[in-house]
Amino acid sequence: MEDYLIKSYYKTASLIAASTKGAAIFSEVERNVCEQMYEFGKNLGLSFQIVDDILDFTQSAEQLGKPAGADLAKGNLTAPVIYALETEPKLREIIESEFSETGSLDEAIQLVKSCGGIDRARELAQEKADIAIQNLQYLPDSPFRGSLERMVLYNLERID
Repeated sequence: MEDYLIKSYYKTASLIAASTKGAAIFSEVERNVCEQMYEFGKNLGLSFQIVDDILDFTQSAEQLGKPAGADLAKGNLTAPVIYALETEPKLREIIESEFSETGSLDEAIQLVKSCGGIDRARELAQEKADIAIQNLQYLPDSPFRGSLERMVLYNLERID
């Protein structure tokens, strides 16, 4: 899971973290607030990427704009897959066969759904979202802070 989170940091979270820290720097707030805004962006970005990876299993091709399970088909091991692999040996066999049998991708998707991979990934997305909201406690209570909190919650609503 650590490798996945590192990859997700560089792919998504680092960009959001740099943006939120940059906004704090330009607002001329204290250094510790700038660092908390960086952490906020990092945790929001990780939560966002995990949610996006969950949607790859829970949304239709029309909703996604790409085939469902596209990341899995490309061999990308996302949070739902990593968690599913912990309990489902058949999934590893299917992935290692590179989905060579007809219907094997659909079977793999069903295994991820049925063995708790999505639920555990949802918990991880929630954990990162909770940390992001904690990072915002360094900001004064304001409409600005409320908007940032709502952004975190909106991201989670995408998987409800």
